[in-house]
Amino acid sequence: MDKEYERVRKKMMNPYLQEVTAMTRRWFIRFRREPISIIFGLTQPVLWLVLFGNMFQNATAIPGVTAPSYIAFMTGGVVVMTVLNSGLAGGIEMLFDKENGFLERLMAAPIKRSALIISRFLFVTVLTGFQALMILGMAFLFGVVPATGWLGVGLILVIGMMLGIGFTAISLALAFSMKGHGGFFSLLGFITLPLIFMSSALVPLQSMPGWLSVIAQLNPMTYAIDAVRGLILTGWHIELVKVLVILAVFDAVCLTWSNRILLRGMR
Repeated sequence: MDKEYERVRKKMMNPYLQEVTAMTRRWFIRFRREPISIIFGLTQPVLWLVLFGNMFQNATAIPGVTAPSYIAFMTGGVVVMTVLNSGLAGGIEMLFDKENGFLERLMAAPIKRSALIISRFLFVTVLTGFQALMILGMAFLFGVVPATGWLGVGLILVIGMMLGIGFTAISLALAFSMKGHGGFFSLLGFITLPLIFMSSALVPLQSMPGWLSVIAQLNPMTYAIDAVRGLILTGWHIELVKVLVILAVFDAVCLTWSNRILLRGMR
């Protein structure tokens, strides 16, 4: 027992772990000091679900929308859209630190620079997880019960985390490569809506024009949406393995590309 306690204590005293923990705590403290960000960050996805779900409640007549209600159909799309928005916003705070000079002081401090990046990934992952649970909770109030139960909810969070890692990597790379937040926000606004509409978030692939369906099949969001939607509406299916592989490849590509930019930006 004493040996196990000593092993845990040494692990907790690991300097790198302390650095990551301290930086992650800093992100949460900054987030807590902005109540407006908390309110809108956690409730905006729920509004998407409630407003769009009820506005298009007759959309179940669209071919391919095999769901008891449009809210049930759209729940998976809203979860993944939230992952997209939170992931692409992951580099904003890092960009502001870069602009006001605080990032330079952090990089000059006696800490590993990778702790800054990993802490940001952890913060975005936890925040996105809370948002996804709120969406699923609101959908439950409208009668949407995941066909795969709590285990399926856990896999939904894993899928969201994997997709979010890739988008967060892209956002951090953009934050380090762009000169100011004006261009950063303009670029995010330019790519966010096309990514949503070029996916199966709002309608199934078979209801899209042929050219748009082809593009949507190149979008990793589509695979994540269809997987989450299946876990909610139908149950377990073998395609989940394919989706996890695709998301793993997406993460590998994004992390490799962003790592080169981050290393260059931190010199």
